[in-house]
Amino acid sequence: MARILPEEIDTYSEQHTSELDGTLHALAQVTRESMKYHHMQVGKVEGAFLRMLARLTNARQILEIGTFTGYSALCLSEGMQDGGRLITCDVDPEATAIAQDHWARSPHGSKIELRLGPALETIATLEGSWDLVFIDADKQNYINYWEAVLPKVRQGGLLVADNVLWSGRVVNPQKESDFAVDRFNKHVAADPRVEAVLLTVRDGITLAWKK
Repeated sequence: MARILPEEIDTYSEQHTSELDGTLHALAQVTRESMKYHHMQVGKVEGAFLRMLARLTNARQILEIGTFTGYSALCLSEGMQDGGRLITCDVDPEATAIAQDHWARSPHGSKIELRLGPALETIATLEGSWDLVFIDADKQNYINYWEAVLPKVRQGGLLVADNVLWSGRVVNPQKESDFAVDRFNKHVAADPRVEAVLLTVRDGITLAWKK
């Protein structure tokens, strides 16, 4: 992921952001040391932002699409009400093993339930309504994920999508992944079922409130 903001601005933002669950520091280090694509991990600023969204929505039911090593799930769970449930979907047993190891060390990890397998298949089995959905998985399926989860989000619930600026490549798409993210952004902006804003947090985050 290419840097969008100057490094000194990113550093300043981190320095003036509230701390997260201490387990996350160890998780970030293990991810950097053991995962080839460690930059996929949500960082401190975005993690704190996700925690705050969970708190502001009083979320008791959260769905995450794309677990990686579990940083974002732990941030979201930290912001959830006691007794809340977070289901996170992924297909990578190696990355999610790191996630589960660190969730077990956190007082918030008991709120998290991992579902291994294709996310669209998992979503099809889920019942009930969701307060918050976080999409951070393969970009080619972003529209498919959106269409699968939106009917399951409660009215007034929140959908959050990560990497929607795609290192700035959405401005001048060249590769299929660039076009996929751009198509998703256009899809959300034109969707009458939500009110959306695309924010320049880290690699771009879309917030969409379901009408």
